[in-house]
Amino acid sequence: MTVHATAGLKAYIGGTMEQKSDGFVLADFTTPPQTWVEIKELEAAGSVGDTSEAVNFTAISDARTRVLKGPRSAGTMELICGIDADDAGQLALIAAEKTPYDYAFKVVFNDAPPGGTPSERYFIAKVMSQSEQYDQANSVLKLNASLGVNSNIVRVAAEEA
Repeated sequence: MTVHATAGLKAYIGGTMEQKSDGFVLADFTTPPQTWVEIKELEAAGSVGDTSEAVNFTAISDARTRVLKGPRSAGTMELICGIDADDAGQLALIAAEKTPYDYAFKVVFNDAPPGGTPSERYFIAKVMSQSEQYDQANSVLKLNASLGVNSNIVRVAAEEA
């Protein structure tokens, strides 16, 4: 097993997708194929992954609170980009924030073995916010977007050629 740097990671936005009662699988993102648009000038990609909500129950007879696992949430992924007014991916994020729909997202790692394919992550999310960050004179103008993840994370491992 080898670890890899975040450098070289790419994020993409696709079209709208409907919720499912079952977990998503790779075929949901490839059949029919999505049209993926890279979100460029990405500085930070945040995190995604399931966290179970705690469900507490206290039995009077044994005076013990039990913690059960409730519904899972994949959280909110925070994207930070250098503003590029001509970038189709950033424009798609801004447009998606104005809608109530879930969109397909793909994250591609920079971990492909020589001649092989890289690891990928797929999920659906609502673009919950988009804001511009200006900071100080020696800063890059930033576009910040929050993705409210509404599905499981489909993981595709890197493969040898």
